[in-house]
Amino acid sequence: MRAIYLDCFSGLSGNMLLGAFLAAGVPFAALQEELRRLPMADEFALRQSVVKKNGIAATYVEVELLSEGKDASAHGHAHEHGCVQRTIQDIRGILERSSLSAEVRKTSLKIFEALADAEGKVHGMKPDEVHFHEVGAVDSIVDIIGTAICLDYLEIEKIFVSRVNTGSGTVQTQHGLMMVPAPATAELLRLIPTYHRGEEKELTTPTGAAILAALAEFADNIPTEFFAERIAYGAGTWDLEMPNVVRLHVGEYAGSGQRDICLIETNIDDMDAQVFGYVQERLFAVGALDVWTTPIYMKKNRPAHMLSVLVDEAKKAECLALLFRETTSIGMRVLHVDERIEAVRHTALVDTAHGKVRCKVSAYGGQIVSLSPEYEDCREIAAREGIPLKRVRQEALDDLRERLGE
Repeated sequence: MRAIYLDCFSGLSGNMLLGAFLAAGVPFAALQEELRRLPMADEFALRQSVVKKNGIAATYVEVELLSEGKDASAHGHAHEHGCVQRTIQDIRGILERSSLSAEVRKTSLKIFEALADAEGKVHGMKPDEVHFHEVGAVDSIVDIIGTAICLDYLEIEKIFVSRVNTGSGTVQTQHGLMMVPAPATAELLRLIPTYHRGEEKELTTPTGAAILAALAEFADNIPTEFFAERIAYGAGTWDLEMPNVVRLHVGEYAGSGQRDICLIETNIDDMDAQVFGYVQERLFAVGALDVWTTPIYMKKNRPAHMLSVLVDEAKKAECLALLFRETTSIGMRVLHVDERIEAVRHTALVDTAHGKVRCKVSAYGGQIVSLSPEYEDCREIAAREGIPLKRVRQEALDDLRERLGE
């Protein structure tokens, strides 16, 4: 599977990661084109440059704000406390109004929700009540969504991260002077080993920490089954004794794929059916592999639903806690799954007469077994062009089959 390893010896921020992706081969024009799908695309312009950090050539990315009265565009903590403060609902609205692919929207929202959860814990608030400061700023929104775009472009399925250098000292925040790492950053990185080395600076920002918390798996060293095809560097803002860059390894992970998987089941007969959709979204956000409901009848012939959650053992406790918190269930069954066989999957982009459509290509035993156009892409085109959805899907399939020589 396609994978990356992030060496965060000098911390991580959103723009450092974007710079590394561009240096690793994501075309700047492709990133710009996707970002123009945002409803706020006229508020910013993306800039890139090659800089030297202690002799290392690295790509530096910054977001220039085009609208007056918006947040300052410089990366670092100064921009994190401008006048714009958005809630997670505002972020969802931005994503829903965009024409980004479903996969990019899903990945972006997962990162934003990780930050909302962390900020909520720190400030004693519900995640939906949190007003983002740093991630409410335009440039940080671009950093997060841009990261999701780059991961999708490179077809990355696995992210490994080293121990993270957080930096040290203090930093000025919306709530006054804070220690480094900032409270939200510390909460986000609680499952990833951290340390601090070097000058007293904030090296890892809440944006960088949220990306890691939502998507990455810790690996103290590059996994033995990871084969790097190229190494790239993304530059941070600081000029330090050590190079202020993140080192990105891009390649293939040939892991065995053996995973400890369990199935959580619970029968529910006293919950509003509309809640199931919300619970399903939250379960996917915390790492569930699959979620489904089955209509059943319980004692005395009461209609009910069985909620089933397929999840890695490492995410079991988090999913159980969410189920007890968000549903009316008072008991769960947990079954061990001996084996789960998956087809190899990747995403292919086809350019139809009506627009671009992402298609899932699945293979097993060296043979293509399934081709599936992305529903959200097809739905968006059908609604925009006023043509049947089935026609858009068929055209996408025809174009893909022609490319594959079928």
